Amino acid sequence: MATTPGFLTDWPWKPLGSFKYVVLAPWVVKATYDFVTSDANERELSVFLILPLLLSRMLNNQLWISLSRYKTAKGKNRIVDKTIEFEQVDRERDWDDQIIFNGLLYYVGAYTLASAKQLPIWRLDGVIIVALLHVGVVEFMYYWLHRALHHHFLYNRYHSHHHSSIVTEPITSVIHPFGEHIAYFALFAIPLLTITLTRTASITAFAGYVTFIDLMNNMGHCNFELIPKIAFSIFPPLKYLMYTPSYHSLHHTQFRTNYSLFMPFYDYVYGTLDQSTDTLYEKSLERKDETPNVVYLTHLTTPESVYHMRLGFASLASKPYASPKWYLRMLWPVTIWSMVITWIYGKTFVVERNVFKKLTLQTWAIPKYKIQYFMEWQREAINDLIMEAIVEADGKGAKVLTLGLLNQGEEVNRTGELFIKRNPKLKVKLVDGSSLAVGVVLNSIPKGTTEVAFRGNFNKVAYHLALALCHKGIQVAISRSDDYQKLKMELETTGDQDKLILSKTYSQTVWLVGDGLSKEEELKASKGTLIIPYSQFPPSKVNKNCLYQTTPAMLTPKHLENVDSCENWLPRRVMSAWRIAGILHGLEGWNVNECGNEMFNVEKIWQASLQHGFTPLT
Repeated sequence: MATTPGFLTDWPWKPLGSFKYVVLAPWVVKATYDFVTSDANERELSVFLILPLLLSRMLNNQLWISLSRYKTAKGKNRIVDKTIEFEQVDRERDWDDQIIFNGLLYYVGAYTLASAKQLPIWRLDGVIIVALLHVGVVEFMYYWLHRALHHHFLYNRYHSHHHSSIVTEPITSVIHPFGEHIAYFALFAIPLLTITLTRTASITAFAGYVTFIDLMNNMGHCNFELIPKIAFSIFPPLKYLMYTPSYHSLHHTQFRTNYSLFMPFYDYVYGTLDQSTDTLYEKSLERKDETPNVVYLTHLTTPESVYHMRLGFASLASKPYASPKWYLRMLWPVTIWSMVITWIYGKTFVVERNVFKKLTLQTWAIPKYKIQYFMEWQREAINDLIMEAIVEADGKGAKVLTLGLLNQGEEVNRTGELFIKRNPKLKVKLVDGSSLAVGVVLNSIPKGTTEVAFRGNFNKVAYHLALALCHKGIQVAISRSDDYQKLKMELETTGDQDKLILSKTYSQTVWLVGDGLSKEEELKASKGTLIIPYSQFPPSKVNKNCLYQTTPAMLTPKHLENVDSCENWLPRRVMSAWRIAGILHGLEGWNVNECGNEMFNVEKIWQASLQHGFTPLT
């Protein structure tokens, strides 16, 4: 919202929420019906193509969002180091409103103006007129409109909404109140309306001009510099004709400079050019990839999870991952194609960059899906990718690499022990985070609990949890005999074996569950049973009579910066225990590996998490 919202701030279809696209439906249906039922010589191709144009604009915007987030996470050519938080994502999630608005006006114009009918695909004179009017009229009028919007009266009521984003993302370019968009549309309509009324319009001129505006808008707000110096060396006047991302970034950090639309010419003429423009441009171009102190190595989960990643749909990434939305089902051709690419060729990629005190944190992802980790013939390829990521992190000087999700699977690589044996000279320390996961679960069990039951697959975390609970005098019920015998032998040395029982009953009211818990077994839990996962993945939550806690996780402190997405199914600003463990190893300078059979001190890492501001969820 603007500081003091003015008239026509909200979009007319705001009450419709996610159903706002219905305002376009009648027009789309009519255009399609007319095109299909008309004779070949009378078909209005230009009207029929309005919907594909709108869809192409959405795709264009999404590609720029993903590219910008990827580049700024890596750090190369990044312009502004300040952070993006959830508040900005929420403010910018309705970037498609302006596309709906433009689409409605395109349809109205196409059906009401006689000169807008039967447009040819190409006319050179119309293209030239659009170019001349943009350079001579639109750029000039935009400059003065923009300056007017920075007058305190209009700024407080309208334009301050746009400037709430100090660090811009491509789609920041179209985040304005409805009234401001009316002014912009009227301005950009000048070339298009002119060629329509003079009957020099063409489909290419319309689509080309709209695409040009989107391209330049997205490029100017992407927060990384991508225009090479050689372009200005070959043609020096280009600096007056085309802006750069760093050029417009200064407008968002300095506010009273660099007002031009796409052509800096008018800032030169009227003396509003920021004096640091050239310096920031060269500095941004010289910037190299950032060196992380701590790397968290994760992977894709389901085929649809690619849309929920930070590099996917920003609005989905800002919410906990749940069952796929209905509209994602419509994207199945894209989903299948992305899966094919990752199966044939895949390389670890940077997903996210965070800052915690003095540490630079990066999240990297292995382009493999959860199901592939259970395929024995895929494990060698997965381990090779993990090893490549470890070596890369080691080469970049990272202190710690945390193996997240199934990258630390016992069946896959013995919780990371395989990599230590392959390369014992690694300087980067590998952390599986088991110790903090144990600490989180121990402190999630209600006080006064006298007995707990373990269900699901037994792993490293479960083993140390069971030992710790027995030492605390809590009775532990194990349902699988192999796990029971293993624990009993260990407890015989401490005299706590009487706290361990082999039981297949379901009377216990506190369950600690891991992967592999069947729905049938889950449904046998009695009413009011508290189910606490110790696994990386949450249980299915099919028993409505049970109380479910989240997978081991903690709430992050406010000084964890640049948090604009959720970690898988966890709520906002909640981080998995495994990921936190790597951060703590980096903060405390613990120069040890925690993988394989190695287990860090549970109480020590739990206390360290509290001291650094992480908060238990229960």
